[in-house]
Amino acid sequence: MSALNGTKLPPRDHAKLADFILFSQREFLLNLSRDLNKDNISFAQFFLLSYLSTSKELTMTDIARKMGHSTAAATGLVDRLEKLGYMERTHAIDDRRKVLVRITSKGVDLVSRLRDELQARIAEAMEETQTADAGSFISAYRKLDDSAMPR
Repeated sequence: MSALNGTKLPPRDHAKLADFILFSQREFLLNLSRDLNKDNISFAQFFLLSYLSTSKELTMTDIARKMGHSTAAATGLVDRLEKLGYMERTHAIDDRRKVLVRITSKGVDLVSRLRDELQARIAEAMEETQTADAGSFISAYRKLDDSAMPR
C-alpha cells in the first residue's frame, strides 16, 4: 500500500519520493565513501563490521551467508579486517576446528564513529525540513521497517 499517514499517494508523488531517496542516498553514500577511504576499508567491510558490532561472534559460514559471498571470499574480507585490527579470530570452545570471528574494540570504535558522523549529517539535513514533514517521514520509515522485519 502506498500510504503516508493513511493517505494514498498519487503516482507523481511516488516519483518525487524515488528522486528524494536516490538523491539522499547518493549524498550520504558519497560522504560515507570518503570516510571509509580515510580508514582504508570498503563498503562490504564496513557492512560486516556494522553487523558484527551488534552480534557476539559469527562463524565464517555465517559471514559468507550474510555477505552473499563464498566462504573463500568471506575469508579474504576477514583477513583484511583482521590485519587492520578491526576483527579477530578465535576457536570455538566445543570444537577447535570451528573458527569464530568477532569485532575488536578498535572495530567497534570505527563503526561508532562512522555511524555518529552519518547521524550528524542526517540531523543536519533534517534541520532544514519542516517538523511535521520530518515526523511524517520518520513515521513512514518506521512502518516500512516494521513490515520488513522477519516474522
